[in-house]
Amino acid sequence: MLLQTSSITNNNLHTFIAQQAEAQDAFTLLKELAAWLRQGGAKLAPQRVQTIISILQNDADLCSKMAHLLCDWLCTVRLYPLFISAGIFSREGFMKELAARGYERFNPAYKDMGDLRDAFAQIFADENDGQWLNAVAERKWLKLFSLIRRHTPQNDRDTAQRYMRSEGFYAIEMLSIWVAAEELEPDLIRLDKKLLDRDSPFVALKREVMLWVAARNENRDFDSSHLEVMLNQSRQQVETLRKKGTAEGAGSSLSVAHLLERLDQTLNRMTLLMRVFHPDVVAPRQVLFLASHLAQATANQHSLSWLWKRSVKMLSRSITQNTSSHGEHYITRNKKEYVQMLRSAAGGGVLIALMSLFKIHLGKNIDNHFWLGIAEGLNYGIGFAIIFMLGLTVATKQPAMTASRFAAAVERNEKGHVVNMKLAQLLVDVMRSQAAAVFGNVFVAFSLASIIALIYGWSHDFPLLNKAQVMYQVQSVNLWGATLWYAAIAGVWLFCSGIISGFFDNRCDYLNLRMRLRHHPVLKWLLPENIRSQFADYVHNNYGSIMGNLCFGMLLGMTGFVGHITGLPFDIRHVAFSSANVGYAGVSGALGWGMMIQLVCCVLAIGAVNLAVSFSITMWVALRSRESQVDSWWEIIKCVCRIAKERPLSLLLPLQLPPEPVSPSHKNDKTETAQ
Repeated sequence: MLLQTSSITNNNLHTFIAQQAEAQDAFTLLKELAAWLRQGGAKLAPQRVQTIISILQNDADLCSKMAHLLCDWLCTVRLYPLFISAGIFSREGFMKELAARGYERFNPAYKDMGDLRDAFAQIFADENDGQWLNAVAERKWLKLFSLIRRHTPQNDRDTAQRYMRSEGFYAIEMLSIWVAAEELEPDLIRLDKKLLDRDSPFVALKREVMLWVAARNENRDFDSSHLEVMLNQSRQQVETLRKKGTAEGAGSSLSVAHLLERLDQTLNRMTLLMRVFHPDVVAPRQVLFLASHLAQATANQHSLSWLWKRSVKMLSRSITQNTSSHGEHYITRNKKEYVQMLRSAAGGGVLIALMSLFKIHLGKNIDNHFWLGIAEGLNYGIGFAIIFMLGLTVATKQPAMTASRFAAAVERNEKGHVVNMKLAQLLVDVMRSQAAAVFGNVFVAFSLASIIALIYGWSHDFPLLNKAQVMYQVQSVNLWGATLWYAAIAGVWLFCSGIISGFFDNRCDYLNLRMRLRHHPVLKWLLPENIRSQFADYVHNNYGSIMGNLCFGMLLGMTGFVGHITGLPFDIRHVAFSSANVGYAGVSGALGWGMMIQLVCCVLAIGAVNLAVSFSITMWVALRSRESQVDSWWEIIKCVCRIAKERPLSLLLPLQLPPEPVSPSHKNDKTETAQ
């Protein structure tokens, strides 16, 4: 939308206001003033509002004409469409609303100036109007509003107030009907079957609102305590539906997120309108607050990014919640869990060494870069999926999961404030777990690759890798080149794999894949009931992780091809595969111990970048999706240093660990035993 440039200046402002008052054109007056304030931006808006106040204070006759003009105009336009639409998502769903907003930018709809909603859309026509609106202090807006109100005749004030209350009451009725109708939405019923009950909070709220409006229209006293209870229960119902769409495994989608956000917005708008129009005489401060809220909401409706961010918030939370639930399994807190992690990582190292050998074989036999990328991607993806299905561990898969788990721990603290020592201990647990996984992968992959290269050399008259291949593998981990940049790209793909896993887990819950597979007609014909149930449970529980591993493999495999066709420095370095490659190259090239130690250090640097990039990006996304924040990373780091000083071995080994917390059930058992 092209914004109009205002012709108003400080010198002609008085003349302009007088001309519009004479022409009885309130809309042009407000639109031009808004454009003038917008041009000044947040920096000049307060000063320009003060200029308007000064002009009206110095010319009482002009102020009276302007007040009469605005009052008459307000009583001739429809107010309730603005009350029930500004800042509230449409009932058409996310995709249709996104498309409608996009189309509105290229082909704006006709604006009915008899509708305050359309008038506001013209007056607050820029998505950044909220910046200069907020830059002006509330007392300054209130001073301007009170000045105009004082110069409005009492009869006009009474007429405007009656009209505003009438439109406000009608808007409240309409909003309550919308809330009651939402409970029949299939997506909400899927989340909570209790919405089909006739006495659901949404329907009960609508009945109470009708009684409240009837009493206010007749200026009768009304006990609103039950209405407040219904409002609270409705909000609790919305929050319950949100939780069922995330933490409790029902799954979410953009349409569900859009629907729940609209419900929340509707309830908030009802509360606001009832607070404003409940008194017999509406307070100026309340009217000003409502006008400001509607103005900023109207400005936001010009923004596609605002719609996207608000709708995606719950979906991203659901995805990261699924990732967080998996992250708990990647954190070791005692010796038993540490040893189990070490074993599973060692098993993963065996398969990684074999996958690396097969990748070298593919490189020798496939010349076409595209098909080589596909083949390497399948090698990675299928290999990672097999490692997962065997219950083994790939070290670099941990950060995306453990970062979401850390973000969940941050969120559980009231108002986003964190208990620094607890979070520091969680970080130490994560570091120790990562160290075990990396050591298991790297040590076993390197050792097995070296053994395979030795056996191959003994059984043949030539080494596994020729001199050119050895030099390529050595240069691929050389830190003086683009190695760490390639490691960072792999870290980004690791983050993406965690998000992909969370997405498919969320999608699986949303579709209720378990029940679909259990009752699938083809599977009923192929498999007996017990096997079919086991298969359905396995797919439902592991669908996201399997898809995440397959997609991660393809991302790794095709990165080199993209770099080849674009000429850009795109490739990947993965710590576990690099360690296996170094093992093959070291034995094939008969590299000395000094060179081998140097190459191993390079591999560990690659691993550090893999882990750091994946963990940090996932942490940032998870915290944003949960609207949480860490108060002070510096304080957490100091707590980690304190732990390192008091219990240094706990950073890498399952030694000097803090005592595990005793659950309440264990406490009760011990108490009963003592008695």
